[in-house]
Amino acid sequence: MDTASTRAYDGVRTVSRALATEAVHAGRDDLARQGLHAPPIDLSTTYPSYDSRREADRIDAFATDGADPAGPPVYGRLGNPTVARFETALARLEGTESAVAFASGMAALSAVLLARSAMGLRHVVAVRPLYGCSDHLLTAGLLGTEVTWTDPAGIADALRPDTGLVMVESPANPTLAELDLRAVAHDCGSVPLLADNTFATPVLQRPAEHGARMVLHSATKYLGGHGDVLAGVVACDEEFAGRLRQIRFATGGVLHPLAGYLLLRGLSTLPVRVRAASANAAELARRLAVDPRVARVRYPRLGGAMIAFEVHGDPHEVISRVRLVTPAVSLGSVDTLIQHPASISHRIVDAEDRRGAGVSDRLLRLSVGLEDVDDLWADLDQALGEPARTPVPLREAVR
Repeated sequence: MDTASTRAYDGVRTVSRALATEAVHAGRDDLARQGLHAPPIDLSTTYPSYDSRREADRIDAFATDGADPAGPPVYGRLGNPTVARFETALARLEGTESAVAFASGMAALSAVLLARSAMGLRHVVAVRPLYGCSDHLLTAGLLGTEVTWTDPAGIADALRPDTGLVMVESPANPTLAELDLRAVAHDCGSVPLLADNTFATPVLQRPAEHGARMVLHSATKYLGGHGDVLAGVVACDEEFAGRLRQIRFATGGVLHPLAGYLLLRGLSTLPVRVRAASANAAELARRLAVDPRVARVRYPRLGGAMIAFEVHGDPHEVISRVRLVTPAVSLGSVDTLIQHPASISHRIVDAEDRRGAGVSDRLLRLSVGLEDVDDLWADLDQALGEPARTPVPLREAVR
């Protein structure tokens, strides 16, 4: 592989391309001219250099603005060519200048918070619900931040001189509540809006087009798409990307090259997977909505492969009875997953805050995969059991 720069292929594409084409070719545009078809995996942690003066200059330049060092790679914490291919591809799919990948979605969010705090902007305005661990990170102030929780209408009034970020998730985890991102971005004024786009993916929504200045993904989910890679990524402008690279270098939250390769491979089928799983989810949501055993179904107007539904019976019993569907945390894989948010993904959120955000004790979250929809329905049908005459009391576990 030509390692003259981790972004040597950035200038290859010169024309606008459709999302499906970009998903297949972004980050790979230089391969054919190198006589390659599949992108190589660069596993090096360090790279030789006989010019130590030049290395010092490049490291000084990185320390100044966080830009990728020009020339050959230097060290794995500064950057990796395989990971850079994924970053280039994701930025193009989201329509941003740059993207910076991390070892997990939480590492990515932590880097954003640290970068803003380093600028003296410790205050965050956030709208619930968010992913449970994101909620906990903000509420606990583990990184020295302070959070004000508000509803979308209260964002403008919650802003302070030290507000560094407004954070939202739409569709939200796990209720699938949707926000008008353009209206939210307007209310943010000059404060950057960070939109978690994990559920929608750039196939269904590109928050940067609606005014978000940062787009967060738990790349573990749909971007990887097969339940075999842990990663996070932030798509943003190049100036903030430089700050994120500096945080990544200092804290060590780097993405492994093999993970970068798997994510780049996952992007190539992202539009096909999301659309196929979304078709399954829409049909399952339709069937659940008319089922007497189901109290409420939430499915985004935007579409997608996620369903949230509340049952009249005991949700824990539903979890215990699935056979084809996998009872597991996470989402976005090719197989269908079901979990009880109040017990797992959002257990770390205070019970009152959790319920106030719409995460009831009877809510189940279904990540719909690529199986035959009739097979999925047959499994859900038997797992739901016989309809109860009256709602079954649900014992809340002691915290």
